[in-house]
Formats: sequence, C-alpha cells, structure tokens
Amino acid sequence: MTTRDVAEQIKELYNVEISAEMVSNITNRILPLVTEWQNRPLEKIYSFVFMDAIHYKVREDKHVVVKAAYVVLGVDMNGEKEVLGIWIGANESSKFWLGVLNDLRNRGVEKVLIFCVDGLAGFKESIEALYPFARIQRCIIHQIRANMKYIPYKDKKAFVADLKKIYGSVNEEQGMEYLLELKEKRGEKYPNAVATWECNWDNLSTFFMFPDYIRRIMYTTNCIESLNSQFRKVTKTKLIFPTDKSLLKMLDLAT
Repeated sequence: MTTRDVAEQIKELYNVEISAEMVSNITNRILPLVTEWQNRPLEKIYSFVFMDAIHYKVREDKHVVVKAAYVVLGVDMNGEKEVLGIWIGANESSKFWLGVLNDLRNRGVEKVLIFCVDGLAGFKESIEALYPFARIQRCIIHQIRANMKYIPYKDKKAFVADLKKIYGSVNEEQGMEYLLELKEKRGEKYPNAVATWECNWDNLSTFFMFPDYIRRIMYTTNCIESLNSQFRKVTKTKLIFPTDKSLLKMLDLAT
C-alpha cells in the first residue's frame, strides 16, 4: 500500500486522520534496521550467487530518473537462500556491480563457487577481479532473448528448437557439435545470433560440468527473477519513488 492508502485505511477503520507524511515518518523508523541488515556479516563461502537488477523511476533534483535496484541472492553451502543485499544506483552498469562485489568481499564473502548472471557487458571482468577462481554461468534464457532480436518472427520457432539442442545436450562436446551444426545451417543468414554463442561459449557452457539436478539451478537466473517478480508486486502501485531511501525501504520490507 502507498502511504496515502494507509492513511485512508486508518481513517476508514478507526476514524483517525493522519497524513501520508506521518505514515512515511513512522515507517522511516525501520531505516536504521535496513542499514544494519545491509551491512551485516555474511558467510565465508556461497555455492551460488545470483545477480540481477530491477529498474524504477525515482525523483532526483526535481527530475525523474531511472534507477537500478541491484539485487544479490546467495545460496549457502547448506542450500539455504538469502538476499545478500540491495543497492540503489544509477542505471545498470558493470562499474556499479564491481562496487557491489567489493561490498560483499568487505562483509566476509571469501569464496563463491558459481556466479549466475545475465549478459551485461563487463560482468565477467568484475567477477574475475575479486573472485578469480569462481565459475561463471551466463543465463541461457537471457541469451536466447538476446538472440531473438536478430531473428524474424517466421524463423524464431525453428531457431529456438536448434538452440534447445545445444543447451539440452548431455555434455559440452555434444553441445559444441550442435553449435557448429547451427553455424553451418544458419550462420550465413544470422551471423550475429550465432556469433554471440561462439563468443560467450566459455560462460554459457559452465553448467555442463555438473549433474542434471545442479544444471537446473544454474543455467538460468529464474531464481532471482522470481524474487524480482515479488518486488514488482509490492511496488506496482508506486509509479515514481520520492527518494532512493523510500525505494530501498519498500524492497527491504518485501524481502
């Protein structure tokens, strides 16, 4: 609910009038708790870390700008999921993600086995700078969506079927064979779409190293996309947030 909704609800239930500003001031009392949560110590090792961003409109210096809420979801060595942090910053960039990873390092995260990320340029370099021994899995679903901008509607279904043979292979060798088959079959007509698989193969094929039940966890960032969908549910009534803090407050309460 918005602060105005809460004020109206109080009026309807108890016939007590309070302003939307008062509701905001009351809920601001959780901000120290948000800061404490955001700076809490973390585990030394995480098996998986998922990283993604969700975008919102926020007022800044009398203008409305698009801000990114950078969200990091970790899975510890016992398989327990937790949101490691939420950072509000300028529109999504690899430079900001490097700052996020630095924050995780400073809060005690010494080792991450597998990072699961989308296709943002610079992700790999940012991760390798701080966690050089971590494996990186680029989200297959994001990769397919990126491919579709090169493919006309009439060929999309067939192209996706060919891609499914690649990521559905039993091992990396078979996946590479299907990729070469795709290149021979469609490379001349759609060179850009095929090239994105070739150029990013080292990060797209990481999941082949693991058994099927682990592959299902890591080959897509659905885990964090599901969390983001929950954030969208609670923020859908707010078209524009007045400040970064008001956005972080709502996302923290949702978490």
